[in-house]
Amino acid sequence: MENIARILEINQVTHDVKSFKIEKPSGYSFIPGQATDVSVNKPGWEKELRPFTFTCLNDQPYLEFTIKRYADHKGVTDQVHRLNVGDGLIIRDVWGAIAYKGPGYFIAGGAGITPFIAILRQLHNDNKLQGNKLIFANKTSADIIYKKELTNMLGNDFINVLSKEHPLSQNGNTLLPKNSGYRYGIIDEAFLLKEISSFSTHFYVCGPDKMIADINGILKKNGADPEQVVFEK
Repeated sequence: MENIARILEINQVTHDVKSFKIEKPSGYSFIPGQATDVSVNKPGWEKELRPFTFTCLNDQPYLEFTIKRYADHKGVTDQVHRLNVGDGLIIRDVWGAIAYKGPGYFIAGGAGITPFIAILRQLHNDNKLQGNKLIFANKTSADIIYKKELTNMLGNDFINVLSKEHPLSQNGNTLLPKNSGYRYGIIDEAFLLKEISSFSTHFYVCGPDKMIADINGILKKNGADPEQVVFEK
């Protein structure tokens, strides 16, 4: 079923990410981690569907999407970022396999954080965040989505990994203070063996397809139960 929902509020989250609060159709509900197919209510764009995850809580009176703009693609995300309050998005039925099953490790890359935002916000709201850790990979510190909020919620259980900023001068990368609190590099097997205390727990993985495949392979190799590894199939 299609619903045209008017944009109520737009906020800049990072240099290339915005959040969009939109009208919530009567009776519309979702489980944190789920998504819907969205298109822009403009001539020629109504049938160009893209999946976006809800980043609000289900009991809030609006829906929210947190969307990264890929301006070079000249596609749906670029069009969405051009919209203003009062413009419309077309949303459809809810779907998605990412759902919270219990405490564990959330591993995200870039915009892959979005399915986890509503889950973590709901756990925080219910005072049930204890026992969860978020490992978040980005190119630079400027790319970290909701950094302040996630830091306030998770504290030392929020680990940021940067691939393009490094405290040492190499390859022309931007320099950061050694005590900045960031990890540097990528989320590979060596990194996970250092950060994960037990592979007998839940894992939630979301990011680029190759990252998901690589991390799932590492988790399986080190004894993680495939039934406890949650990702969008």
